[in-house]
Amino acid sequence: MVENKNIFEIRDFNIYYVDFKAVSNITLDIEAYRITAIIGPSGCGKSTLLRSLNRMNDLITTSRVEGKVFFKGIDIYHRDTDVIELRKRVGMVFQKPNPFPSSVYENVAYGPRIRGINKKSLLDEIVENALIRADLWKEVKDKVHESGMSLSGGQMQRLCIARSLAQEPEVLLFDEPTSALDPISTANIENLLQELQKTITIVIVTHNMQQAARISNYTAFMYLGELIEFGDTDTIFVNPHHKLTEEYITGRFG
Repeated sequence: MVENKNIFEIRDFNIYYVDFKAVSNITLDIEAYRITAIIGPSGCGKSTLLRSLNRMNDLITTSRVEGKVFFKGIDIYHRDTDVIELRKRVGMVFQKPNPFPSSVYENVAYGPRIRGINKKSLLDEIVENALIRADLWKEVKDKVHESGMSLSGGQMQRLCIARSLAQEPEVLLFDEPTSALDPISTANIENLLQELQKTITIVIVTHNMQQAARISNYTAFMYLGELIEFGDTDTIFVNPHHKLTEEYITGRFG
């Protein structure tokens, strides 16, 4: 029996805020160990769809969903789903770096401590490994007990990535992770995502079409809450099938 290569399968999925339909009738497969980019103009539902993959939209009391989202074959919106466990397995990194107001070490150790890991030698190992994987260890190894808030913007974003990696997620969701960063920090994050892709599935929402073209394997183009086109990134950018996709990519709107 062939193992399913899709880690997420989204079927006839709608997201509402009260009566406003923010995401409409999405059917989409997300392949494991690939980078999938979601692009489209502001307000098209990109971030709303992304946040639905680990049920962050549950935090908005007016939101409700219809349809199915399967993570490794399990319906994540089933009433028996353990949402805390889901968010451990499907982590999220936000647009603006948001380290906790504590040390670099404690930022990364936070999740493992919540899971009941308190042995110092084990925490030390988890923290170091996460910082290495986030390409931050060399820069902070001598100041892990200093405040995470004292780092540069790019370092803070990598610290937030390390904090997620300490939970050993299978998927990382990135919502415009470089929009607040300078070009050098952006390049560092992009290189990091391509390295992480070897062991983790990545879904990234980005306004930066060049970024999507550079780092993603697959691209989904959304417009007014609908999925207009989805395919491998080269096809979407070089030979899109839909006129709307072509117009957005060539900068005629958005």
